[in-house]
Amino acid sequence: MIVARELPLALPHPALPTADWADRFGVENVTGPLTARQALERMTGQTPAWIHRLMAVRNGLVRLVGLKTGDIDGFPVLAERAEEIVVGLDDRHLDFRIVLRVEPAAPSTSAPALKHNVSIATLVDRHNLFGRAYILVVTPFHKRIVARMLGALAS
Repeated sequence: MIVARELPLALPHPALPTADWADRFGVENVTGPLTARQALERMTGQTPAWIHRLMAVRNGLVRLVGLKTGDIDGFPVLAERAEEIVVGLDDRHLDFRIVLRVEPAAPSTSAPALKHNVSIATLVDRHNLFGRAYILVVTPFHKRIVARMLGALAS
């Protein structure tokens, strides 16, 4: 079973140098050949209904105050290489980037199959009090969603 764990992340980060909030989670030993886009597609293609419901509630609430809505598979791709894909949006209350990175795992004699370590860094530049409050409210849900999405790479 693949279990996501929190990883260190230093700011500033090149994907969003002005970020003042960030986190990073990762999983190890994902089997098979894998690019960053393939990892993103696997994770978003198996999103459980509870995540869709949470995003629908979030989108309904933020639409009331005139903010942008969307799901991770609908956010624009801002940069892409085989080993990394960056998606994100800029809005009045905050700018964010999601950086998904795929790296080869250290070779092991006990696990000869091709393995990868996959991480997701979330970077946020909070512009105002609403941006700070928004991150405070969504962080517990964000952490569960990212962990679940990374866990989907096990299948």
